Amino acid sequence: MSAKPTIKRSEVLDTGEDTVYKEAKNNGLEILDPGEVVYREARTNGVVEKGVILECGSTLPDVYIWGFTKPGTATIRALAYNFGKGPKLQKLAKTLGELSIIQKSASISIAKIPIAAQGLYTCQALYDTVQGAKLYYYYIHLRVLVPVTRPYIVLSDSSPSEGKSMWMRCGLENGTGPVNYIWEHTTAYNTTRIMAQGNNSLVNITLVTRNHTGWYRCLARNEVNQGRSDRTWLDIIFGPDIPDIMVTPFSVSERGYSALEKETVTLLCQAASNPPSQYIWFYNNSQVYMGPTFTITRVLRMHTGHYACLAQNSYLNTRSKKTITLTVYYPPDGTPSCTIRPTNNYTDLTLWCSWEGGYPHASLHWSPFLPGANGQGYANATLIQRGPGTANNSVFVCHGSHVALNVSTSCSIRTWHPPGEPQCFAYATRHNEYLMFSCSWEGGFPRALLWWSSTTGDTHVKSEENSNILILRSSASYSGKSFVCHAQHPLFPERKNCVLKLEAPVLVTQRSMVSVYEGSDVQLTCILKANYPATEITWYNNLKQHVIESPTKYVLQHAAAWSNLTVKETDGLTDSGQYWCSATNAVGGTEIPIHLLVKRYPMPPNVTIIKIAYSSRQQTEVDMEWFIKTEEDITWFNIERRQVPRPEGKRDVDPQWQKVAVNLDPGIRTYKMGGFDPTGLYAVRIMAVNHRTIGHPSEGKSPAMPPFNAYPAVIGAAIGGMIIAAIITVLLFIFIVRNRNNNPRLHDLIFGIRNSQSRENINYPEDESVGGVEGDVIGGEHSPGPAMTTPRPTDSAPDLPPSDYNEPVNVTITVMATS
Repeated sequence: MSAKPTIKRSEVLDTGEDTVYKEAKNNGLEILDPGEVVYREARTNGVVEKGVILECGSTLPDVYIWGFTKPGTATIRALAYNFGKGPKLQKLAKTLGELSIIQKSASISIAKIPIAAQGLYTCQALYDTVQGAKLYYYYIHLRVLVPVTRPYIVLSDSSPSEGKSMWMRCGLENGTGPVNYIWEHTTAYNTTRIMAQGNNSLVNITLVTRNHTGWYRCLARNEVNQGRSDRTWLDIIFGPDIPDIMVTPFSVSERGYSALEKETVTLLCQAASNPPSQYIWFYNNSQVYMGPTFTITRVLRMHTGHYACLAQNSYLNTRSKKTITLTVYYPPDGTPSCTIRPTNNYTDLTLWCSWEGGYPHASLHWSPFLPGANGQGYANATLIQRGPGTANNSVFVCHGSHVALNVSTSCSIRTWHPPGEPQCFAYATRHNEYLMFSCSWEGGFPRALLWWSSTTGDTHVKSEENSNILILRSSASYSGKSFVCHAQHPLFPERKNCVLKLEAPVLVTQRSMVSVYEGSDVQLTCILKANYPATEITWYNNLKQHVIESPTKYVLQHAAAWSNLTVKETDGLTDSGQYWCSATNAVGGTEIPIHLLVKRYPMPPNVTIIKIAYSSRQQTEVDMEWFIKTEEDITWFNIERRQVPRPEGKRDVDPQWQKVAVNLDPGIRTYKMGGFDPTGLYAVRIMAVNHRTIGHPSEGKSPAMPPFNAYPAVIGAAIGGMIIAAIITVLLFIFIVRNRNNNPRLHDLIFGIRNSQSRENINYPEDESVGGVEGDVIGGEHSPGPAMTTPRPTDSAPDLPPSDYNEPVNVTITVMATS
């Protein structure tokens, strides 16, 4: 290198940290005469989220610095540099995507380009050549392109009416312009054409026609890519046009269209419309059908007239109409119809035959034909037949003919009397307000005539065929009175009758007096002996209240002629008394009393507390004992307690008795109670219970303190005294043994005598001394020690009566020790 060029401060990029300048100075790079600086400028495009490479020369410079200029600004910011110690990236590089320096070059690779990476990139490259240092400036303009997103179509009106205007817009969320738009239209017949194209995303249609109906799709394209929208349906609303009516089979007459009777005629109405028209058919201005096709199966003469088809567009509320005339040629409709009617007050028969319609009228006649009777005619024929002289199940035939028919037709009729006898019943309406008499005599042709009368001969209501109902207001005056239903038929020379006799209800019971112990269930029975018309039995309790079934108190059982009332869990105070069984129909009523006596269980015997005392000095538990004179009529015991005020009266107490124990077994006589307050004063009482009968409570007693037990103290004191005496005796023996020379007499007195006694032979048990009292002689001399006596046990007195308080026993124990 001939000369070391010096880098001037003004030519160094401003990095914000003077890093580039300092490293250049430390490396000794000085550009005194840089010569001609080479400038290179290029433009490149990148795509968002894609990669791009920005080149800084074809070879690796000795020193290079990358700078970035944000669009709209003139400031160059350092992006990366290399002063011979390897490339280094600045903080700015992190905001421009995944930026890196390509190995063995000064080129930059940017992956996942963001929008922010768009701008001017400047690379200052310094080459150390034989001719000297050369400085290159590479200016690269990076343009970041955004692909077009999937377009969508926005319609000003998705269902415009024909003749209106509208617009369509191809919406695009993102994409670098310029963007080119292409509109495709697919008709309802599946043909596609280019409707419009250009840089404008908006298409205006000034006059909408039905031909614009179809699918629309827009295509958006830029330098990067292109996208197609989903298809959108454009529905043009129009119509309806004037309908066309097609008649099948097609036959034209002077009046319009014609058809033969019994043919199937189809009327088809069509009118261009969107949405499709709704079709309504009118026959002689009366609506008869809805739909495009109106079919008349086997057309009849009654179908002659004017038929109009109304087409309406419910969306536009528009309609159009067309009318035609249909004429049906026909013989008389169907076949002759014949019937039998009663006449002459239901004593004779009228045979009537009819076959009307057609042209000319049909000819009719009856058979068998009776001489002198009028049994023929046109369109109608009538014949009078004697009733009682006509046999049951007689058949009469009416023959009819018409010039338009190849064969004749006929109808037949049969007369027969009703089977059996008339049936009649009586009913009472709700609450017995009205009486309803029903009489029927079903069957027969013609039908029988029925009417009502009473035993007094009065006729009620007009006569009716087949059945007759008589309604009267309820009255006790009808009791025992009869009503007659009369029946008349032409085939019977005499009337038939059905008689109803009314009766007020009569009640009986199995037991008018019922007794039961309280707590048990009892059943009361009531029987309905006479009752017409029928009614239900009603119960009233001892308070004259209507009994309503309740699972906990009353249970009702009913049948046609009896009723049971069950009183559950009877109570002597509330359930005893007079109960009533009542029945009422439309002609009268009655009731009977049933006396219920609920007896109480016998009074249990009185209970006496014989002992009550605290079980310990803590006074929290109490032991209690009682007795009764007899064991009869007892189911359990109840114990109660309450606090009583102390004599000083300084403490508030609850004077109410509280249950401590209930339902105690009748065989026990003792009980331990807990939960007592040591600071309180209590009274306790007990009572016997016989089922629901509670006995008199015992006298309330307060618990006594537990008795003082002296035996542990006496035994303790005795054991202590014996131990002290034994210790003193042992010490005395040791003293005598050690000082036997000083006290030989005392030594011989104790040890010498024992040796002699040990050598004595005892041949008989009575020679052995088993015990002695004070003054006994041992070895011919009086014993100097104290006398040993066995205490006599104290006799107990089990027959003494128990008391509420056990007096304490004072025991004095004296222990004497001698040395």
